[in-house]
Parts: sequence; structure tokens; C-alpha cells
Amino acid sequence: MNKIVVIAHDKHKSDLCDFLNQKSSWFYGREIIATGRTAEFLENNNCNIQVVHLKKGKDGGYKEITKKIEGGEISLVFFFRDPSIVQSYHQDIIELLNTCDKKNIPISTNKAAAELLIIGKIRMEAAKDAYQRVNK
Repeated sequence: MNKIVVIAHDKHKSDLCDFLNQKSSWFYGREIIATGRTAEFLENNNCNIQVVHLKKGKDGGYKEITKKIEGGEISLVFFFRDPSIVQSYHQDIIELLNTCDKKNIPISTNKAAAELLIIGKIRMEAAKDAYQRVNK
């Protein structure tokens, strides 16, 4: 599996950390990348996951992620976002969301969707493993 992006607006950073800790066994061994402030928050708040830092969202981090999605480097995005936030860089967020749609990259924008995304990925991985065992 390629890289997994995790991002959270300030209001949801602790929710993301809790989610990652609850699902740490699933995230174990996967490459996780995050925008700068999210990565810093996770590292400073007992989130037991290693994260690759990108730029802060407002400094181009969303654009970096969008470029990685366009390049086929990203397989999943967990973006716990606050839809009421509209900043000067809001267009970068819209472009990230649109690029996920265009490139068919699964994205969850809240905890409930994130739970379902992981369940779906677990089922897909199990089906792939079963297929490979049967067809050896």
C-alpha cells in the first residue's frame, strides 16, 4: 500500500489522534504523512504513530498532498475537517478534495467515514490474500 495522508483542522486534531491510537494496529507499518501542524500535534500529544512531515497546510501542505495524489503516491486520505472553516488557502483544500475524486482515492472527512474506510480496506486486503492463496 502506498502512503496514507492524515490531516485534521484544529478543532479535530485530538479526535484524529484518538482515532489513530485506537486503530494503531491497522496503521502499524504503513507510511503516514501529514501537513506540518497536524504532524506536530500528533507527535506532541501521545499519538503513537510515526508521521512524515510536510509543510503546514497554509504554507503549501495541501498543495504538496494534492501533487502526491496526482502522482499516484497516495492510497488513502483521512482528513478530519471542519467544514465551517474558510481561510485564504481554502481553494487548496477544495483542490485536494477534488483531486481525490478525480483520481479515485478514498477519503474520509470524519471519524464515522474513517471507520468504514478501514473496514472496507481490511475486507479488500483479506479478499486479495484469499485469492492469492487459492490461485498459487
